[in-house]
Amino acid sequence: MSLKVSHLTGGYTHTPVIKDLSFEVEDGEIVGLIGLNGAGKSTTIKHIMGLMEPFSGEIEVDQLTLKKDPIAYRKKLSFIPETPLVYRSLTLKEHLEITAMAYDIPWETLMERAQPLLELFRLEQRLNWFPQDFSKGMQQKVMIISALVTDPDVMVIDEPFIGLDPIAIWDFEQLLLERKAQGNAILMSTHVLRNAEKICDSFVILNDGVVFAKGTTAELAAQFDLPASDLEQIYRFVAQEEGFRNDS
Repeated sequence: MSLKVSHLTGGYTHTPVIKDLSFEVEDGEIVGLIGLNGAGKSTTIKHIMGLMEPFSGEIEVDQLTLKKDPIAYRKKLSFIPETPLVYRSLTLKEHLEITAMAYDIPWETLMERAQPLLELFRLEQRLNWFPQDFSKGMQQKVMIISALVTDPDVMVIDEPFIGLDPIAIWDFEQLLLERKAQGNAILMSTHVLRNAEKICDSFVILNDGVVFAKGTTAELAAQFDLPASDLEQIYRFVAQEEGFRNDS
């Protein structure tokens, strides 16, 4: 089991945003984390990445926990954020150098991994450019490359399609499917349900900080008595019928 979230409760100060969450992402599986704005998706991801400390519960990555072995835990993970995080005064090459140092990867090894990705996203001629000056879509490609070159066991992705052009979206989907085939466990939060349904094996639906439902599209359709419905139809029906709260 690559990623296991058990009875996770957490949030800001003393106010829980997520409550008693439990779900798993197995090796070779892509799980979609979906829900309205304010449902708790980003808060869940922040806890998994160690950016927030849980009130209670446990998160395991290949049976490692952040408390027991923080360095080994973090090296198992890579993260693609919703908003690209680039350093103003560093070139693309220097961003990759920092990644190599952070994950203790030899520079030659990292560049062997990075080169095909740089070519795929048409950035191979921009290593000495400053990503701060790139478009948001190009900055997102920098985030994708930086995450993939670490060769992670578990990938955590928050709204990856925002800012990407249609070709880049297709290329990124293929990369995720390749990583899945290689045995990676992938958790992806997204509002783009049509894209998610194409590549995700199952889904966790959050509402108001709790797991409202989880399963494959077929299992969700059966659970809510919506035969022959796609994910978007199921989600729209459930959100309206259950009066999902939207904090946007």
